[in-house]
Amino acid sequence: MQANVNGKILQLVQGDITRQEVDAIVNAANSGLRGGGGVDGAIHRAGGPEIMRQCRRLGGCPTGSACVTTAGRLRARFVIHAVGPVWHGGSSDEATLLGSAYRRSLEVADEKGITSIAFPSLSTGAYRYPPPAAAPIATSTVVDFIKGKTSINKVVFVLFNDSTYEAFCQALEQHLRQEDG
Repeated sequence: MQANVNGKILQLVQGDITRQEVDAIVNAANSGLRGGGGVDGAIHRAGGPEIMRQCRRLGGCPTGSACVTTAGRLRARFVIHAVGPVWHGGSSDEATLLGSAYRRSLEVADEKGITSIAFPSLSTGAYRYPPPAAAPIATSTVVDFIKGKTSINKVVFVLFNDSTYEAFCQALEQHLRQEDG
């Protein structure tokens, strides 16, 4: 699925985020920036040890925030490490923290003059955030950000499975319908 938002491209695809040809890839990181499984592990494996060396120098990143390193051997120039919240049923400010992780990733990208960025679905893997609850937060945060003045002209959500892809398609369609009408 693809949408035009204020002259900028927003795509939803299924695939491998490490193979995206963008300026920056967003990593679903943990607050210690220690690497892990899922998207985090795939990015570290594909990008090589330089990413971890830079993560160690950063010393961590709080939940709801993001920081940047080189992309090592990846096609991208940068990896933006975003720390989303662990799902606790929705009663621990998870929505605010998730929105903040997406927004902070976009702000970091803008600070670097990045024009294209790929996101995974933050917090919906090991952190158990339900994709139907996470998708509206992700899509509305990104749409609202790229409507403004930004260097970013292309955002790709690279989603791992059918159900997450469908949740994001539904959320994006609903957000765009609400704006139109």
